[in-house]
Amino acid sequence: MAANTPTNTDNLTQSIDYLKLLKIFWSRWYWIAACLLVAFTFTYIYLWYTPKVYSDTASLKFSEEKNEMSELLAVKSLSDRTNKVQAEAYVIQSKDVLLNAISRLDYKVSYFVKGRVRTTDIYPDKPFPVEIVNQDSTSFYQGLIEIKPINKSSIEIIAEGRKKAYRYNELISLRGLTFKVLSGPNAPESNYLIRFNRKEDFIGRVSSGLSMREAAKSSNVLLLTFTDRNIFFAKDILNSVIKEYIYYDNYRRTISASQTINFITEQLNFLSGQVKTSGLALENFKRQNKLFDIKTTASDKAEKVISREDQKNELQVQELEINDLEKRVRANKDNSDFNFQIEGKVDAMLSNLVSQLNQLFIDRNKQLLTYNENSAPVKLTDQQIANTKKAILENIENYRNRNRKLQVYFEHQISSAEQDMGELPSAERNYIKLQSDFEINQKVFSYLFEKKLEAQISKAAVVPGASVVDFADGYGAVISPVNKQAYLYALIAGLGLGIGIILLVRFTNPFIYDKETVEHLTNIPIIGIIRKFPGFIDKDNSQVLSLQKPKSIFAESVRSVRTNLSFLASEKKSKVICVTSEIAGEGKSFVSINIASTLALIDKRVILIAADLRKSKLHRTFHTDNKVGLSSYISRQDDLEKVILKTDNPLLDFLPSGPTPPNPSELLHSERMSTLISQLRETYDFVLIDTAPVGLVSDSIPLIRQADINLFVLRSGVSRYNAVNIPGRLAGEYNLNNVVMVLNAFTDDAFHSRYYSSSNSSSYQYYYSNYSGYSSEGYFEDEEKPKWWNLKNLFKNKKA
Repeated sequence: MAANTPTNTDNLTQSIDYLKLLKIFWSRWYWIAACLLVAFTFTYIYLWYTPKVYSDTASLKFSEEKNEMSELLAVKSLSDRTNKVQAEAYVIQSKDVLLNAISRLDYKVSYFVKGRVRTTDIYPDKPFPVEIVNQDSTSFYQGLIEIKPINKSSIEIIAEGRKKAYRYNELISLRGLTFKVLSGPNAPESNYLIRFNRKEDFIGRVSSGLSMREAAKSSNVLLLTFTDRNIFFAKDILNSVIKEYIYYDNYRRTISASQTINFITEQLNFLSGQVKTSGLALENFKRQNKLFDIKTTASDKAEKVISREDQKNELQVQELEINDLEKRVRANKDNSDFNFQIEGKVDAMLSNLVSQLNQLFIDRNKQLLTYNENSAPVKLTDQQIANTKKAILENIENYRNRNRKLQVYFEHQISSAEQDMGELPSAERNYIKLQSDFEINQKVFSYLFEKKLEAQISKAAVVPGASVVDFADGYGAVISPVNKQAYLYALIAGLGLGIGIILLVRFTNPFIYDKETVEHLTNIPIIGIIRKFPGFIDKDNSQVLSLQKPKSIFAESVRSVRTNLSFLASEKKSKVICVTSEIAGEGKSFVSINIASTLALIDKRVILIAADLRKSKLHRTFHTDNKVGLSSYISRQDDLEKVILKTDNPLLDFLPSGPTPPNPSELLHSERMSTLISQLRETYDFVLIDTAPVGLVSDSIPLIRQADINLFVLRSGVSRYNAVNIPGRLAGEYNLNNVVMVLNAFTDDAFHSRYYSSSNSSSYQYYYSNYSGYSSEGYFEDEEKPKWWNLKNLFKNKKA
């Protein structure tokens, strides 16, 4: 059948009805309540079994180092201050600082309590003492060891997959480990777990829990936060990290002076002997040769030699310092942080290269907290360190070459001066030589001694570059799970899930439930809504419900359809009404029976024809055996008087379908069927024909074309959306203007109602009501359904 009639009407206007929208969600409030209950139950269980994570905070203030140029220009660089804080944050997170901080804690033995769901770390509590007798530094058993008390003198140890009883103070040997559980007032009284640790075992826990940020933008105060499931561990490790950083920072600041002091001390130990030797040699020479003074010319030449020797010796000291730096750079093979420092007069490029090398060491230690040594970022940093070391060694070599050239120059000067002294008498010459050696050694010794004193003063004057503003106090806040936040999320999730289920069910719903949906999909008019019968309906429809409860809302809704039918084909003295639907089960036979019964109540002669020759059930309503009927009449097996049956109502007759024929469609298309309808028009006011579903078979098409009114039945919650298009297609294909619809089994459930109001300005306007909300107004005798909260009436209704 061609679809020549549009499914949507151009005269339909729609507007969102927010009250309907609210009613849709309220109609399934118990779905939302169930989702909320599930969400709150899940949250309660989650909060019960999930360990809390705590956060504790401490703060450090960095001292601002003065710079002569910045003081001269009266300029403070905020970016320099921020960079310093960030650089020190990397130092705090370096592996050396964290390992030394862990060493400050009692980390070697951890104690746990074993629960039904999880095992809890009880640091810093020690329910009983454990003494480590022997422990392999690299490989030992690190699994959990369960300790169960047997009696006051013995315990059971469960480890490495085996159980064994031990006495208190008895040696217990495991892989790479020997320990004993001590007796005393703190001996275990319940089951505990212990684990032996290395410092490295805590690195991941500490580095992942530690975070840092500036207290304010461009400030010199650093906030340190540590998160952990044990607030006491968080407090202790945070304070330990702060203390270790201050010690480490102070050590870094004094290491340069310490290196200088050690170097000078070595040189002084050597020179002290040289000074003594040269002094004794000079004194002996003077005593043997009875020389107490020399001439002025000889004295001037001696001073010249001594001056050049002083300059040469100073260059030699600088070479020793630079050689010491080269030695330490070449000895650093594993790229560990050595904090290289240089003293003395060196060029700016070498000093900058050394500072750059120290920064690369800090960056590498920071990367090792996240990556291993074979990762790409660490290898890239190692390559940069290698390049920087190469540049430092090249710079040292260039510096050494310049230094040696100057030493050669001064050696020439010394040699020239010594040649001039060759003209002096032998005694004076030897005296000047001995005096020159003595004075040179003494000046070098004095120079180095002054340098050592300066370095010692510098070391003593060093103060830490940071001070503690606040230590962690152990009263940190719970950051997860937060009860209020969790229940708020549960509320949002429960509401969202409930609303989502409601929307999902509505959006995936393929069925029609209300008249607004029908009006939205077609321009075929609806002449009425038949309410769903609230009581029991047997499978045979043996009771005519509109007659059984004439004052019910259901009966009134049927009478409303009867009234609107009277306005259709009003020029006809006798009306033929064809009742059909898309598929079986939509209530066309049910509607036919009740409309026929209500028409008979207003003194109209009515005949109901069961024209579904394939699967009719109408005869069961009237308690007949269906051995004769429409099929036997059309096939000329029985007379009309024999197949028409009387009912309890004298104005209502019934023509059953009869035995199922092999050719039902041909019988209904026959001339005898058309003649039958014409005959019945003469006798009855209304001829109701209950036909086969038009969506399944074509048997009803000839009856539809002969009918004065074609009533298409839709059932709320059963008919699908595409069923609404069938009446329009029938009207368009067969040029019918007498097709109307009725919505059957309508209920007050607002869940499937549309959330907008619609008005149709089509010329087909029929008055009808859905009778929603009028059951308690006193006009109808329907038993009001007891509310769910009225348990007494609810149980009474169930018993009835």
